[in-house]
Amino acid sequence: MKKKVMTLRSVVVFFAVALFLFGVNIGSQAQSAGTGNENCAKLEDLYLPNTVIINTCMVPAAGDLPEYCRVTGYVLPANHFEVRLPTHSWNEKFYMAGCGGYCGSVMDRPGFTNAMNYGLLRKYAVATTDMGHWGKSMFDGTWAYNARQQEIDFGYRGTHEVTQAAKAIIKAYYGKGPVHSYFAGCSNGGRQALMEAQRYPDDYDGIICGAPALDWTGLVGIHACWIIQANTGKDGKPIIDWDDLALISKAVYERCDQKDGLKDGIVVDPRECDFDPESLLCKGDQKEGCLTAEQVNALKKMYGGAKDSKGNQIYAGGLAMGSETFWGLWVIGGKPGPYGGILPALMSMLADDHIRYTAFETDCPSCTPLGFNFDTDPEKMAYMAKLLNATSPDLKKFNAKGGKMIMYQGWADPAVTPLRTVEYYEGVIKEMGGLEQTQRFCRLYMVPGMAHCNIPPGVGPDQFDLLKPLEDWVEKGIAPEQIAASQTDKEGKVTRTRPLYPYPQVSVYKGSGDVNDAVNFSFSQ
Repeated sequence: MKKKVMTLRSVVVFFAVALFLFGVNIGSQAQSAGTGNENCAKLEDLYLPNTVIINTCMVPAAGDLPEYCRVTGYVLPANHFEVRLPTHSWNEKFYMAGCGGYCGSVMDRPGFTNAMNYGLLRKYAVATTDMGHWGKSMFDGTWAYNARQQEIDFGYRGTHEVTQAAKAIIKAYYGKGPVHSYFAGCSNGGRQALMEAQRYPDDYDGIICGAPALDWTGLVGIHACWIIQANTGKDGKPIIDWDDLALISKAVYERCDQKDGLKDGIVVDPRECDFDPESLLCKGDQKEGCLTAEQVNALKKMYGGAKDSKGNQIYAGGLAMGSETFWGLWVIGGKPGPYGGILPALMSMLADDHIRYTAFETDCPSCTPLGFNFDTDPEKMAYMAKLLNATSPDLKKFNAKGGKMIMYQGWADPAVTPLRTVEYYEGVIKEMGGLEQTQRFCRLYMVPGMAHCNIPPGVGPDQFDLLKPLEDWVEKGIAPEQIAASQTDKEGKVTRTRPLYPYPQVSVYKGSGDVNDAVNFSFSQ
């Protein structure tokens, strides 16, 4: 199919007669708007400010997915996107999916996390973006080397610009824009979600924000570098290795599983866990079933979180107790990857490129996480923090325009420390004038036993639908008093259900009935 590219001259002409040209183009599209191959093809002739439509095509229905018109393009300079427009029974709404890690591609993921098709299945018009650059993987940050515009687009601009382009494409195809718009993202996608609410409160009516990497410079910089340094021996190898995880995890759960009064293989709130790593220190000639003094010291640092040389806490906690099962993938690494080779720890992959290319105003290709200075380097990241971090607790404009947000975070997340998410939400409560005022438009659900964005599945009920509760909140004014969560086995059979209550409420067992059935649980403050 032919491609339409706006020349510099045409861009200038466009802006000279912007109102007229926009009105004629969109208006003519609206008059003949419809669905099907012919109208899909016409989108190639759609001109939008600073936007290039690369290709359109019809994609037939497959499985549970409906037939849709696929539109690919980019917003200048390089914010590539894909929009999918169901040809029949469009629900008159728009759903945009976030992107994980450094993003770097227009991803088509299965399931719920950062997945377009989660909305398409429900007849939404859907979209996603690569956030302004191409990368070898979502853990590749080399694209940011001496590339300030790409960093700005990754930080905040790309998501907003693609949102505007997607809405215009939807209007051109259907003859009207979406009645409601929703965004859903986890990890970096959760950071995107907060950035939209903070900087562009008019973009979305409802937002789902999961495990937000909201302070990118703090999380991938201060926190990750602390964990890496704490667990790296003089020989360059991990002090706490894969073989130690089962021992540590067992000790943590034996100590803290029953803190909520129920032994169910879940640490409900790691803040209540008082496990002491010293309890695993080898005694005398003991060499098995225990940890060396070096390992105990490393473990204390990993739980305790980043501190400066004076002992001042400079990041909100370390790795959460109860998350040890998932440290191998995120913290330790060293196992064969799915495509061959030895896979480094995912935390190290993110931190390595962050320190080199996105941490400081002037890139430092020779810098490494092991060389990070916790006294002097944090303040050097202030410039990039303004571009990348979504840490403002001020959501007044989002609230004032009627926006609603559901946040969620796993208590067993080894990638985005749950303590930082709680700290942010408590900051919102303070900024917005109290818990009651905050919960009128924004609620946080902490999920016991849940790993990072439910990838992989955790040790407790961590599968849930947040889109329907958000729709009910936005469109009907019904606030989500609880979220139904389930856990399944390898065959997909539901083995356990639990209710999730908005923070600071906690799900508690009533004292009788099946402990695997949500009906036997209530809440406490």
